[in-house]
Amino acid sequence: MLEERAASFTKRSIKTTAKLAGLKMAVAMCDLTTLEGKDTPGKIAYLCRKALQPADPAYHVPPCAAVCVYPNMTKYARKFLGENSPVLVAAVATAFPSGQFPLRTRLEEVRRTVADGADEIDMVVNRAAFLAGDHARVFDEIAATKEACGFAHLKVILETGELVTYDNVRLASEIAMQAGADFIKTSTGKVSPAATMPVTLVMLEAIRDYFFATGCRIGMKPAGGIRTAKQALAWLVMVKETLGDDWLTPRLFRFGASALVNDLLMQIAKTVDGRYQSSDYFSLP
Repeated sequence: MLEERAASFTKRSIKTTAKLAGLKMAVAMCDLTTLEGKDTPGKIAYLCRKALQPADPAYHVPPCAAVCVYPNMTKYARKFLGENSPVLVAAVATAFPSGQFPLRTRLEEVRRTVADGADEIDMVVNRAAFLAGDHARVFDEIAATKEACGFAHLKVILETGELVTYDNVRLASEIAMQAGADFIKTSTGKVSPAATMPVTLVMLEAIRDYFFATGCRIGMKPAGGIRTAKQALAWLVMVKETLGDDWLTPRLFRFGASALVNDLLMQIAKTVDGRYQSSDYFSLP
């Protein structure tokens, strides 16, 4: 039933005006991401520039929500964007992507990254502890990471591809929210499968039920595998029909994106101009 309902969101008809608004909304929800060993300060500056102005001003495309980088690159992103940028600095931490470092080391990484200027921390949960049934340890580690974040927001990556079952995804979502997550996130993008619509639906329903129980709005970030504008629009339909319009904002919904942004921009240009542009007219993600 879950998979059938998730598939139904891809069949909604979205007309031209609503489609253009949805495409621009999706750009504004993107965490433009580079997580490679060959990342350099120059590449981070380029990423920030693209996030600030994704397309020609004639298309009236908003900035992306954030850039997402490795901890060592945080200070370069902060320096380039400045202190009052509309684009936030997000950094992965806690021994991304494995999470297999001692807790003390992971917490120190978080504190250092926040000190370097991160607005948001994307942490990975301890999947080994979760799968061994030590849920209390998972809770405690998330709570400790939240404390180490200070003023920065915490996104908790469940790595759903390693949690095996929908029931595990639901339980891990609940633990993360109860432990203080500001966002729950599907994946690191380093494990397959990454974000899928059924898994995202499980997490959205957990957020909905948590809101009904506590009145607290938790954000959602699917990441990994969402590459086309068509997919992004289907995800937005799912958010709207599961959580409502209140969640259709970068404050509460994000896409982990690299290749996705350019496809969104190509579709925006097509909708406005009536013709496709070559990918050569868009900077690389």
